[in-house]
Amino acid sequence: MGGPAPRGPRVAAVRTAACNTPVVGTVVWDEEMAEVFDTVFSDQFDPAVLDPMAAGLAELAGDGAALEFGVGTGRVALALSARGVLVRGIELSPHMAARLERKPGAEAVDVVVGDMCTATVAGPFRLVYLVANTIMNVTTQDEQVAVFANAAAHLEPGGCFALEIVVPGIRGVAPGAPGRVFALEPDHAGIDTFDDVLGQVSWSLHWYQVDGRWLHHAAPFRYVWPSELDLMARIAGLRLAHRWADWRRQPFDAESRSQVVVYEKPRA
Repeated sequence: MGGPAPRGPRVAAVRTAACNTPVVGTVVWDEEMAEVFDTVFSDQFDPAVLDPMAAGLAELAGDGAALEFGVGTGRVALALSARGVLVRGIELSPHMAARLERKPGAEAVDVVVGDMCTATVAGPFRLVYLVANTIMNVTTQDEQVAVFANAAAHLEPGGCFALEIVVPGIRGVAPGAPGRVFALEPDHAGIDTFDDVLGQVSWSLHWYQVDGRWLHHAAPFRYVWPSELDLMARIAGLRLAHRWADWRRQPFDAESRSQVVVYEKPRA
């Protein structure tokens, strides 16, 4: 990038007590970030990225309905709806939900503005899904367990809860270093700082260039280990059905940097 990214208007992730967290709250995308969200993450709309995900989710949903936790501006929900799946969504940020409402096809995707720890949507659903690391925006273990419980409560017997989430990148941090640079591109710089190793809370710091100006975005997240996800699922009455390295269902192993994991609600 030829030097540090210039500081521009700060696009801050608002922290809220929606999940009753006394220390670090759930991340809410504010209005300015919602306005540029699709531009900043335009690579995630690439068919090479989106199509395998939509196809995999459609297969899991079958002829049933799907519910997306953290539906955002509708990248995945609209693609899944276009495949004939009835999709509903929960989104904490009213600004993100408003962006979704203005898109073609949005009339087919009803969205409840609320917290995925506790918000409810009339169901039941064959599939509940949560992608793009969104469970890490819930920054305590108790609340992440509540997300699993809420997903399980929305599922019909035999239904699935699918998550897409990175494997924590702590191995890439040098001993004694406060964090790591994970992105250094002409229009994006990203740094993760590992601030609370015991609580598994990190901060993700970003500088984005959008329309000739630099935006700074910072937000906390709670990283989760694969075995911890499995235990959360078990607490919620779910059982592991699949774990892959990606939506193309490549095998998951010790070198995998991300995972797609599917939990099933028993039929009896």
